[in-house]
Amino acid sequence: MDGPAGLAIEPRGPLAARVRVPGSKSLTNRALLAAALARGESRLSGALESDDTRVMRDCLGELGCAIESAGEPWRVRGLGGSFRAPRRTLDVGSSGTTARFLTAAAALAAGPVVIDGSPRMRERPIDDLVRALEKLGVRAEILGRGGCPPVRIEPGGIAGGLASIDARRSSQYVSAILLAAPCARSDVELALEGGALVSRPYVELTLEVMRAFGAQAGFAGPASLRVAAGHPYRSRDYAIEPDASAAAYPFCAAAIAGGRVRVEGIPRRSTQADFALLDLLARMGCQVERGDDWAEVRGPRRALSGIDVDMNDLPDAALALAVVALFAEGPSRLRNLANLRIKESDRLAALESELRKLGADARADADSLHIAPGPRRGASIATYDDHRMAMAFALAGLRIPGVEIQDPGCVSKTWPDYFSMLAAL
Repeated sequence: MDGPAGLAIEPRGPLAARVRVPGSKSLTNRALLAAALARGESRLSGALESDDTRVMRDCLGELGCAIESAGEPWRVRGLGGSFRAPRRTLDVGSSGTTARFLTAAAALAAGPVVIDGSPRMRERPIDDLVRALEKLGVRAEILGRGGCPPVRIEPGGIAGGLASIDARRSSQYVSAILLAAPCARSDVELALEGGALVSRPYVELTLEVMRAFGAQAGFAGPASLRVAAGHPYRSRDYAIEPDASAAAYPFCAAAIAGGRVRVEGIPRRSTQADFALLDLLARMGCQVERGDDWAEVRGPRRALSGIDVDMNDLPDAALALAVVALFAEGPSRLRNLANLRIKESDRLAALESELRKLGADARADADSLHIAPGPRRGASIATYDDHRMAMAFALAGLRIPGVEIQDPGCVSKTWPDYFSMLAAL
């Protein structure tokens, strides 16, 4: 056991709860950057307060953007497409979106920018993004080992033009260039190498935010994207939806513990990728209901069924679904998840290890996770300084006595009040 640092989860169920989840991290960090590059003041309502968004705010502040986030809404005073030279290295911590997005946007600064982060960030590759930026006229140098941060970006802006990009490891490389591209001197066109794009819905989300702030951007074909020059970002009021990735956990709580959980504030037509989890839980035997601004999951009437599913479009939801699979009758296979290897932890390896502790026969290969449920038992769960590992495996404790979560504070990366929510179910 991990002693005082661990948190014991109390089994309970069936549930009957209504939950509001925090604002979307994906939307918050995209909107922060677009607003920072716009001219004039933008107001962001429903924004997420977390480690990842604080890091983005702090870095944008170092680049000269004034952001008031003490109340609601957040106020962002945009700089009209350029940044000042920072006085220090930009520390992105463990925030992948901040690291990737600012690597592209840093070319718009008046002086050199060095981007660095946590020890784990120094293991997360950024070379595919840097190579594509160089083709667009950006001067950049990777200072870390193995194509990983730190990275140094020289001033000079983004010339524009055509660049190919390898987007098989992360869609964030594509989103990073797209978000900065309205400030390029000429049109930017991105060609996807091999036509491959992991987690495509996140790129669609990026385009949605860009267009909301006045950019002209979109897919120019099945394997290319185009951003028009001469259409800069415009300041605006922007409402941020509740986070689909966060909603995955209360939804899966109902699947595991039984009863029903309703998540409020979710638009029926939301394009956030992780809401597709609702269809997967229905396939496993849950009942799912949608309203205009809510979604509800009811636990299965009988037993959960195993599932074989391609998770490429919603990799973050794979962790919670893997824990649900512990309680199914029959094996599950979660496929097309190679990019989990380069997240906050090697999530495929971490899932294999911790699912085994709870009694499953779990096996991870290069891009998939195979889960055969077995006799369940309690365990102290290592979280690898990974917020999604902590949140996902806490759900197992709703039915398995003796589950303890090590380092529960790591959830502050995206949902500081997560365990309060879980205790209130």
